[in-house]
Amino acid sequence: MYRRFAIAIAEAIRQLQPRVFTLENVPRYQNSQSFSIILSALEQERYSVDYTVVNMADLRLLQARRRLVLIASRGCHVAIPSGTTPCGWYDPIAHLIPTMTDSELLPKQRQALEKFLAGNAPTPLLIERVGGRTESKYKPGYLPCNTILRCLRRAAPTHFTDHKSCNRSKFADIWLPDGTVKSLSIQGAAILQGFPSWYKFPNETATAGSIIGYSVPPSFATQLFMSAQSIAM
Repeated sequence: MYRRFAIAIAEAIRQLQPRVFTLENVPRYQNSQSFSIILSALEQERYSVDYTVVNMADLRLLQARRRLVLIASRGCHVAIPSGTTPCGWYDPIAHLIPTMTDSELLPKQRQALEKFLAGNAPTPLLIERVGGRTESKYKPGYLPCNTILRCLRRAAPTHFTDHKSCNRSKFADIWLPDGTVKSLSIQGAAILQGFPSWYKFPNETATAGSIIGYSVPPSFATQLFMSAQSIAM
């Protein structure tokens, strides 16, 4: 299936001859036959090609999300956005936390909290309810959050669905130093993924989670396309 997609993309490049072409995917995609097909088409059409694995946290996005980014251009040079100081997850969603649903930590989450507090001063923590078998992943508020996951395999558990592809009512919790525990909302997860606050999501958690987890972070796309527009016009 993926090879057919790549062949169709390569043919579109040859037929449409775009001045700027961009691609975003998981890091391991650069080792695939599909990537080779697209790269070969760009080189045959004499595009200037630049690709690298980008950590979105280095672009002032709110999560540590590593993605393969390719930019190809003709008649101009469009650079991949460069890194800056990473941002923490807490401040951008702090105003939403009081409106989020009350929650209770699971045993593994409590273990993760105790582990953190044993060597650190209390600070807001984002603690996943899914993931590791031995302990929950957590991130203090001054760091970017972990990658928000949504898997293509139907039976694979993710942040938003279990192994039976059923909705998870809770996928991550926020612990505050005063003992408050809140369930991270879809709106909060969307902001951490780089969506604007006005974007409306479906009510079903799995569907909304798919939009968030599969998306190119909109704030990164904005940086990329504004750079391309300013140079290529």
